[in-house]
Amino acid sequence: MKKILTVLSEWGYWGEELVGPLEAFDVEGYHVDFATPTGKRPVALPPSMDPYFIDPPLGKTVVSEEMAEKVKILDNPNNPRLDNPIVLSKWLPDRPYWSSPKILREMEAYYQALEEVQKDLEQYDAILIVGGSGPIIDLANNHRVHDLILSFYKMGKPIAAECYGVTCLAFARDLGDRKSIIWGKHVTGHCKEYDYLDGTGFVGTDLNMGPPPYPLEYILRDATGPDGQYHGNVGKSISVIVDHPFITGRSTPDSYMTGQKLVEVLEKGLTRYGW
Repeated sequence: MKKILTVLSEWGYWGEELVGPLEAFDVEGYHVDFATPTGKRPVALPPSMDPYFIDPPLGKTVVSEEMAEKVKILDNPNNPRLDNPIVLSKWLPDRPYWSSPKILREMEAYYQALEEVQKDLEQYDAILIVGGSGPIIDLANNHRVHDLILSFYKMGKPIAAECYGVTCLAFARDLGDRKSIIWGKHVTGHCKEYDYLDGTGFVGTDLNMGPPPYPLEYILRDATGPDGQYHGNVGKSISVIVDHPFITGRSTPDSYMTGQKLVEVLEKGLTRYGW
């Protein structure tokens, strides 16, 4: 039985971006473990359960009635599937400040702890970073998430990410060379045309951030460098890119194919798709 580690934000994931891949994994009989930064049960963003929600940039609904029900079932507190996620803050070590008086000893301990975590991760066949607005807050610049990604990268195992979860790939960098692991790679992710002008929100707060705090497209264009490429595929209904070991999905409509392509990577050895 293959095992997938699925990382979710505690500030709101987009329902379909979990449901789509999860259904693909369930069909294959994969075991899925969920993880969040501090162990809180992940919660779906309310618009992702609302079939009447009009996505502002697209000017249309993006949640079908069937999908809304699927997300509500998964998100229901009485559904135990998302209970007791792995606690990343306990599983992976904290990175010390460089100003620490014992920085050398603490960095040695940090790297030793990471080696132990990498042994734990050998049980998994792939990792998935689920999207939505929540990852902007607690996944994009979370060094524990970066260390997870780097561990899978070192093992040559598939790394999938959706929407704003793709940001984690751009920022996952070894402290030695600090070069993005997607340098020279082909990826997709939330494009400029899909960004909100207003209304970027999160679970657990009334904060309206307005537009997202960063244009992910620009980050990905810079992170892939001159020999790689960001693919927005604006105007196309689906945008999923496979450039081994990475599988990236642009946004909500790409969720099912992201999961399907990850399965193809694992089962059929797919190394390239969409470019």
